[in-house]
Amino acid sequence: MPELEILFYGLLILVAFLYSTVGHGGASGYLALMAFYSFSPEIARPTALVLNCIIALISSYFFFKTGNFSWKLFWPFALASIPTAYMGSLITLDPTVYKKILGALLVFPILKLSGILQTKETEIKAQSIPLSLLIGAAIGLFSGMIGIGGGIILSPVILLLHWADMKHTAAVSALFIFVNSLAGIIGQMNQGIAFNTDMFLMIGVAVLGGLAGAYFGSKRLHVPYLKKLLALVLAIASLKLLSI
Repeated sequence: MPELEILFYGLLILVAFLYSTVGHGGASGYLALMAFYSFSPEIARPTALVLNCIIALISSYFFFKTGNFSWKLFWPFALASIPTAYMGSLITLDPTVYKKILGALLVFPILKLSGILQTKETEIKAQSIPLSLLIGAAIGLFSGMIGIGGGIILSPVILLLHWADMKHTAAVSALFIFVNSLAGIIGQMNQGIAFNTDMFLMIGVAVLGGLAGAYFGSKRLHVPYLKKLLALVLAIASLKLLSI
């Protein structure tokens, strides 16, 4: 296997591991990685969504087991986001516009992984259902268009609004990512879908990272230095995408 391919799969397993420690599927990381390797959006979007579905489902399982999932917090976001994620997946963006939007959305995981968006433990406030529906619909639309699950946006929003603590936020985000990614895949299948020929190898590598990350993340693993390293890599990718 060429050295560049070894580096690609090494970064892929690292992305899956680190994202799953906080209940995320990792689509934004996979898309940034594939952008570095010049994957076309037509291949990158469905590939990232499939990887996202699998890793988010794994994360959901482990966070469910710890008793941190809240249906009350989850359902308004999911109810509004699933149909808009489907609609967003039917929208084909110009490749340049696609890369710039992806570059801008990478700011969310960069801030989260670098620790800038960490919030202090404060009293949990009552969730607003109308606002939750509005937030879910907006995140779902962007998720479908770009090929992400939306957890990178939802998590900081929940924390900043003080609607849940870190563990409950991670648990809700994991399942939110799964249902949005699934809606996006269904939408893209209706238009014809293209996968990379190495998809099964990518899934296998990502699953290994996702299993380890979800297990240790649900057990309160802290990997600050690795997360900051990934944040730096994503920052470089974001700048590259925005400069195109």
